[in-house]
Amino acid sequence: MKAFWQKTQIHKIEYAADFVKEYEIGKKDFILASKSTYETYFAPLGLEAHVEYKSKYGKGEPTDVMVNALLSDFRKTDCDRIIAIGGGAVIDMAKILVLEGEYTAAQIFGREVPLKKEKTLIAIPTTCGAGSEVSNVSIAEFTELHTKMGLAVDEIYADQAVLIPELLTGLPYPFFATSAIDAFIHAIESYVSPKATMYTQMFSMKAMEMIVDGFQKIAQNGEEYRLNLLDEFLTASNLAGIAFGNAGTGAVHAMSYPLSGVYHVTHGEANYQFLTAVFAKYQELDPDGKLKGLNQFLSGLLKCDAKDVYTELEKLLDQIIARKALHEYGMKEEEIESFAKNVEKTQQRLLNQSYVKFSWQQLAEIYKELY
Repeated sequence: MKAFWQKTQIHKIEYAADFVKEYEIGKKDFILASKSTYETYFAPLGLEAHVEYKSKYGKGEPTDVMVNALLSDFRKTDCDRIIAIGGGAVIDMAKILVLEGEYTAAQIFGREVPLKKEKTLIAIPTTCGAGSEVSNVSIAEFTELHTKMGLAVDEIYADQAVLIPELLTGLPYPFFATSAIDAFIHAIESYVSPKATMYTQMFSMKAMEMIVDGFQKIAQNGEEYRLNLLDEFLTASNLAGIAFGNAGTGAVHAMSYPLSGVYHVTHGEANYQFLTAVFAKYQELDPDGKLKGLNQFLSGLLKCDAKDVYTELEKLLDQIIARKALHEYGMKEEEIESFAKNVEKTQQRLLNQSYVKFSWQQLAEIYKELY
């Protein structure tokens, strides 16, 4: 059994200008970026690289259509280094560019073709949630299926991840909050994964500790206090990414995919809806094992009894950003069963990494509770 693997080199550079100078960004570099971030921090530097904005390909989370359009543009260049500057959507799309061949998104995500890496990828996160810069996972919505598919292969690891805290200064509070909660979910789900080891749990625990501490400070001092904690949250997100890159995520992510695919709820916000409900169900079905250790660890962070950790966690997260009922996104009650069956059919990779592997009936119970 592989206990731990960290292929991506991790660098921390305080300012964007220092990154550009150190990495000698030039004409052979293909940059895929979030437009607002690039225009604020990189455009004034007068780079000669080939630059494309993610917004050119579409809004929201990546789709197969967006990935195919990006692949077409990239294949028209002679660039040999890819630089992804953005959140998880940008980095996930850029990962597919490293693969050789003229294949489509459907062929790549469906594992229908050989997957061989031929390009260098540098990933620069601009949120504190995705952890995509250190994971071997790319997620895209397949428009005709109305659900997301994940590709998890070592060939798409970034060669280097560069953490630049300056890039988080313009992140609006709602995006900061949901991305940080997403990082916490990466940490907590990977901790109880069947694939978790002592090595991965070490990263999970440190990430949870840093995020809970940061949330407690924000709850006490207000939203703007986050600007004092950007380095800490970016680091915690990276640690959580290392953990889930090895051990995987589970039912929380699996249940969020139909909500994102049908109602276009952003990834972090969609995951947030299911966090405490899924772990409460784990507690009901199998309170021992890794969950028992997790509850004891969380009780120390939240300063409560182990039996109350999910109640207290929910209270803390509600102070960071309010959670909605599923019907507020447009979900219909008659979709509960179809969502649950869709997850069981299409998300076996994630369900197999869950602490308890839910049946579609158990998934439907959670959807109904949150509806």
